[in-house]
Amino acid sequence: MNDITSLAEDYPQDIIDRSRRVRLLALDVDGVLTDNRLHYDANGVETKSFHVQDGHGLKLILRSGIRVALITGRSSPMVERRAKELGIQDVIQGREDKLVALTNLCREHDIALDEVAYCGDDLPDREAIRRVGLGVSVPNAMPYVMSEANWVTTRQGGDGAVREICDLLLKAQGHWASVLDTYLQESRA
Repeated sequence: MNDITSLAEDYPQDIIDRSRRVRLLALDVDGVLTDNRLHYDANGVETKSFHVQDGHGLKLILRSGIRVALITGRSSPMVERRAKELGIQDVIQGREDKLVALTNLCREHDIALDEVAYCGDDLPDREAIRRVGLGVSVPNAMPYVMSEANWVTTRQGGDGAVREICDLLLKAQGHWASVLDTYLQESRA
């Protein structure tokens, strides 16, 4: 089955077209890369859980030449650590003004807003979702945020939603076959 046929069966044409233009995937963290829960140990130290398949998808996206950014309203050393593990260089923490942060980042990298896919789940993400080329939400988002998105993932935030976005972008931009070939070649070796 070729990528175009499977894409047309799985996604509306508008989403495929928007995905083909993406040069930057920007993500909120809590509720998108995590399940939106904060965990504290007995010493008050915050921990977060990240989905491994999301991480692998982000590595594949980075290898394909799509830039990745994390823009979060909270500040957390776990976010910095996870970004470093994945090779994500653009990490903006402690920013509720997501659209302003995203616009500045795009200006810095000479990327137009219509070349951005942004995924978020709550009010600080709403304007960014509305203004980018591919606005994405997760099904556990607030309804008034989800309604602004061009596309809503089927998987929940923190449970593979980001991997869905990564796979869509890889397929729409023609990278999926080479991703599969890489892993098939590795298994034959």
